[in-house]
Amino acid sequence: MSLGEKYSLAHKSAVVTGAGNGIGRAIALAFAEVGANVACVDLDEAAAEATATKIGSKAFALACDVSSESEVETAAKSILAKFRTIHILVNGAAGNDPNGTVLELSLADWIKVFAVNVGGAFLMSRAILPAMIKAGGGSVIHIASQLGSVAGPRRAVYCATKGALIQLAKAMATDHAAQNIRVNTLSPGAVETDRLVKRFGDMDTARRIAGPKHLLQRLGQPDEIAQAAVFLASDASSFMTGADLLVDGGYNAT
Repeated sequence: MSLGEKYSLAHKSAVVTGAGNGIGRAIALAFAEVGANVACVDLDEAAAEATATKIGSKAFALACDVSSESEVETAAKSILAKFRTIHILVNGAAGNDPNGTVLELSLADWIKVFAVNVGGAFLMSRAILPAMIKAGGGSVIHIASQLGSVAGPRRAVYCATKGALIQLAKAMATDHAAQNIRVNTLSPGAVETDRLVKRFGDMDTARRIAGPKHLLQRLGQPDEIAQAAVFLASDASSFMTGADLLVDGGYNAT
């Protein structure tokens, strides 16, 4: 098999949550570019539609709150009605988490962030894995963060959820290796998306403050994370499971 064939996702079907914007959108577009059919799942239906429209006939959009068991089950049925088999699942949906120490966060905020970031990955994995197993195997990718393995000030709930995803991937990899299911996390550094604008006020401020925290002295681009996701989804990473792939500009190296 050539290198190009190893990275190809031709004749494969993927589910990407959080596909409406940012990293999720970039991953959905990259998957389609290398041949995959893509179910673009997002809480924001219009954003999911925009991603699917940009891809074209190989994609369709679904609105889904991944923290809702009933909505996830309904979405999974709709996906399986479109795609006979599922080979790839990317759990990228994430809410806007509030800054705060454990003394500052409310219980409601804590529960809500965990319900989306971790609960969503659990619910979607539980709904999609049977079809993936039936297809003979596949790749599950949880989008974690560099802050899943190092801490950031006043990011208690975010750090906790992303660390949980890294451990969840290891546990799932252990449980499903015999079924030819690979499960990994992809941990970006700070990436130029709307989430950074919401956190810092504008992108120039984000670049000035967060950029120098990375050895490469800049923020990442969504396409750079998407390329890593293609690697994890494809046969190019066939000997990789239970691992955390850091694409963080050297943030964790210091």
